[in-house]
Amino acid sequence: MSALDSIIAGVREDLEQRRIPMGQLLEGVELAPKVRTCLPSLLTQEISVIAEIKRSSPSKGSLAPISDPAGLAATYEQAGASVISVLTEQRRFGGSLADLDVVRKAVQIPILRKDFMISEYQFYEARAHGADVVLLIVAALGQNQLDDYFQLSKELGMSALIEVHTHDELERALEISPEIIGVNSRNLKTLEVITQAFAELIPQIPSGIARVAESGISKREDVIFAHECGATAILVGEALVRADSPSVAINQLLGRL
Repeated sequence: MSALDSIIAGVREDLEQRRIPMGQLLEGVELAPKVRTCLPSLLTQEISVIAEIKRSSPSKGSLAPISDPAGLAATYEQAGASVISVLTEQRRFGGSLADLDVVRKAVQIPILRKDFMISEYQFYEARAHGADVVLLIVAALGQNQLDDYFQLSKELGMSALIEVHTHDELERALEISPEIIGVNSRNLKTLEVITQAFAELIPQIPSGIARVAESGISKREDVIFAHECGATAILVGEALVRADSPSVAINQLLGRL
């Protein structure tokens, strides 16, 4: 079993434990705050930042306790982040939907629910908890699932970040006409980071699509490399949550300090 398969198995188990009646969930969707649009901020000439709230990861273990996710999100926003990514997977990443709730109330910028979306239920759940964007990992989904979940995201008003790791996955992603594609340099099956994936895949993404470089970004030189490859945004978690000052870390990545 690959690392991705193991994570998804745990996601399925946890989902069944927290599932509530669909009628109750739909009531939550109706009461959810209005969706915030993220696409314009991810297509600016200057590279933008998706700043992530992440306590741990399968590859690195514990990263930071993050007792105040709302405060961290507010710091990210004040430092110039365009989107806040909130890990809601519990077993491997230490996240929760409660994190999503408090972060949504703390900031005015869009919120990405970062999780392994393998059930329609999770999309309604994401919107009910205030998510503006969801993650669709091509490696975890069949093509029909990918298309169906993308359409469902749009029906619920949310954007979708379509994550790819290989040429084949990129081809599959382009078939659904996405607005945002993320190239993850970490292979979720082996957890190995190969930043050359940015150079190989990002230039193949059409210019009208927001192009996000994910994983392996910890210093200014990494941002410059991603931008030169064509990235319009970077998604950064570990380097920010481990920093003494997340605000300073963001400004250093963006070359402001």
